[in-house]
Amino acid sequence: MRRLLLISVALCVTGTASAGLLADEDPDAPKWEEETPQLPEFPKEANLREFYVSATTPHRYFIDTTSLAVGKDGVVRYILVVRTQGGVTNVTFEGMRCATGQYKIYATGHADGTWAWARRSEWRPITNKPTYRHHAALAHDFFCPIGTPIATPDEGREALRLGKHPSVN
Repeated sequence: MRRLLLISVALCVTGTASAGLLADEDPDAPKWEEETPQLPEFPKEANLREFYVSATTPHRYFIDTTSLAVGKDGVVRYILVVRTQGGVTNVTFEGMRCATGQYKIYATGHADGTWAWARRSEWRPITNKPTYRHHAALAHDFFCPIGTPIATPDEGREALRLGKHPSVN
């Protein structure tokens, strides 16, 4: 009985220790560091490319193709323009981190063509819920095919031109 108790304790200790190692990232891997983005030029109508989100959305979504960038940190950055059914236009400068399935709003655009840095610029999960479905569409169909970021801005522009990334079924 005592032997069984010792074996049980030993298994619990080694199981806990190994579980901790499996859950943690590689301690020797370099820590991810986000680049500090520079505000892009405000979008021009001629540079906007519309993309499909879903049949149920009443809004229209556009990416300013000249703003598309892929950072050394793996973040795909872009200007998103949303035109609502009611006639309101929302402009945001955003980033998408494909490795973690997150997006971030860096700045919002004003009607006079100026930017304001976002007060709460934090990474948020990309969800396929109605309000944020456009982020899910951008990630899956254009900027993060198979969960990996596009390699170049041209790859993203081509995906937008085609209506989806070539590697997406």
